[in-house]
Amino acid sequence: MDIQKIRGDFPIFERRINGKPIVYFDSAATTQKPRQVIDTLSNYYANHCANIHRGVHTLSQESSELYEEARRTVARFINADEREIVFVRNTTEAINLVSTCLKGEGQILSTVTEHHSNLLPWGRSREVDYVDIDAHGRIDVEDLKEKLQKPTLLVAVTHVSNVLGLINPVEAVIAEARKNGAFVLVDAAQSAPHMEIDVKAMGCDFLVFSGHKMLAPSGIGVLYVREELYERMEPYLMGGSTIKEAHLGSYVPEEPPTCYEAGTPNIEGAIALAAAIDYLNDIGMDNVLAHDKALMALALERMKAIDNVELYGSLDPTDRLSVITFNVKGMGCHGVAKVLNLRENIMIRSGFHCAQPLHDRLGIGPTARMSFYIYNTAEEIELAAELLGKIAEFIEI
Repeated sequence: MDIQKIRGDFPIFERRINGKPIVYFDSAATTQKPRQVIDTLSNYYANHCANIHRGVHTLSQESSELYEEARRTVARFINADEREIVFVRNTTEAINLVSTCLKGEGQILSTVTEHHSNLLPWGRSREVDYVDIDAHGRIDVEDLKEKLQKPTLLVAVTHVSNVLGLINPVEAVIAEARKNGAFVLVDAAQSAPHMEIDVKAMGCDFLVFSGHKMLAPSGIGVLYVREELYERMEPYLMGGSTIKEAHLGSYVPEEPPTCYEAGTPNIEGAIALAAAIDYLNDIGMDNVLAHDKALMALALERMKAIDNVELYGSLDPTDRLSVITFNVKGMGCHGVAKVLNLRENIMIRSGFHCAQPLHDRLGIGPTARMSFYIYNTAEEIELAAELLGKIAEFIEI
């Protein structure tokens, strides 16, 4: 894995701010885009732009085939059937779609470690309970077992925490849910960009992720639905693309997944997502994961050595993926983020990271978060650790 060659594919890293390069440690929020993805978007607009599934002319046929080939690319990426792939705007829309369309009785089990998008949609019309975390910050499977004693329709669980970066035991969660007749939705927004996902081996019923966190544009996401589950769902958006025929007072719906993609979809976004997947596959997801692990191990080693820096979650690098959250004692996280940005263009996230209940559970306020991806280097981590050391030394406790 040639990191410098990879960095050369990203135009953003050619930019200089105040004469210094950008150190981008905010990929858990959104990733930068390689030329291959940017060029795919430009090529679509320049050569193939047309609406899909509605025309017999050349451009419409080309656009439709590119869109459906993108669906097949996504399906192969997670070992699904193309009919099980619904294109949506993002992870948030995918979860809202399931929460609205899935029919059945029983409570929803979420967890205290979830992103707001995997918490708030479930509570609008259903009873929701929340599984706790263990001493390391991962989902407490024993607490899950206890809460599953009550009739449960679905367990909604994040694969990798966007705050602690911890890899949750989703296989164990799915196994326990199965014993109790519950479905499982896996939020893979923070895992799909970094590791191989096999929905068949995992055994989940639904899996969701966003393109913008894995090199693709914003506004395109994926909902995987185990095919049998379509029988338990009803589309909630109606109109163009969702029907085979319509009459005053009656209609004939399209088959899934098309009936869940109302209106003109983000055609170019889906095609660019396929290009992003091709890019990651060319690198190899095993290599992506190994690079992540190496960066995480180095970051933990350097940051543990800094006095007055408090790290959250397990400090074992084998438990974590891409995200490290911390605070400098005596200094607010937003102040830390501003100093890193102003001094060395080190760009991190600060706040609650759309997971305020987890911060409440940990008994902490907002935090600083660094997150890494394929274009980050050991040298960047060394630079950040050096500057954090100076900040922490300067602050009087």
